[in-house]
Amino acid sequence: MFKYGKRVLLLIYAALIIVPLTMVVFTSFKSTQNFYHNPIGIPEPFIVDNYVAMFERANMFTYFKNSVIVTASTIIIVLILASMISYCIMRLKGWKGNLLYSFFILGMMLPAQVNMIPLYGIVSKLGLTNSRIGLILVSSTAFLSVAVYIIGGYMKTLSHEMIEASSIDGASEWQIYTRIALPLSAPAMATAAIFVFVMVWNDLLYPLLFITDNALKTMPLALLDFQGEYLTNYPMIFAGVLIASIPVVIAYLFLQKYFVAGMTAGATKG
Repeated sequence: MFKYGKRVLLLIYAALIIVPLTMVVFTSFKSTQNFYHNPIGIPEPFIVDNYVAMFERANMFTYFKNSVIVTASTIIIVLILASMISYCIMRLKGWKGNLLYSFFILGMMLPAQVNMIPLYGIVSKLGLTNSRIGLILVSSTAFLSVAVYIIGGYMKTLSHEMIEASSIDGASEWQIYTRIALPLSAPAMATAAIFVFVMVWNDLLYPLLFITDNALKTMPLALLDFQGEYLTNYPMIFAGVLIASIPVVIAYLFLQKYFVAGMTAGATKG
């Protein structure tokens, strides 16, 4: 009974994911009139006008480029800083390392909405509002704690004997960090990259807060343009959602083995 119960729960969970996803796919191939006439049915007929319009009239290439620039830059900055901080946490033994690690974990507990006003004031004084650089710096600081939590927890499981042996053999801290800690932490780095990628790529709050120029809008922010006061173009929105989700799916497929290894390493090492 327990085995069959698990299967039933898995089927229910799969249905909760597949049914909404199917509706999104079907809706993206409908016209606005067809959607409001038959919102949950099969498109009659299937049309690709929404996808064509996204690139011809909605300037999707520009929005896609902005999302790629902001996301890639944020991932690079976050991984560099998080790996260095995690290495320091690993090397600081005892309560000092735990205190530093807890400080970054505490950053994950604070809702982003709490610091919106002071954060906007700082960025505005620096003259970085309505710019990619300002958005990249804000996103990097906002999601740094997540990467430190993942990479720092992994580096704690590395062999301290190997690190000490390298130090005794004359290796500097930089050599230990670049030649030992980083290569061994590749699964955790990939896991953190996926998490940061998904969060930055789908982030709406910070672009909505700091970006007003249409030429600098990211994908999630641009999709708001299809929502009107009296009528919302859901087929166009769902077409944009599917286009925006393609890079996330591709990234996960290529980094899946590292993602699983990074998530399970803490339970199998140490």
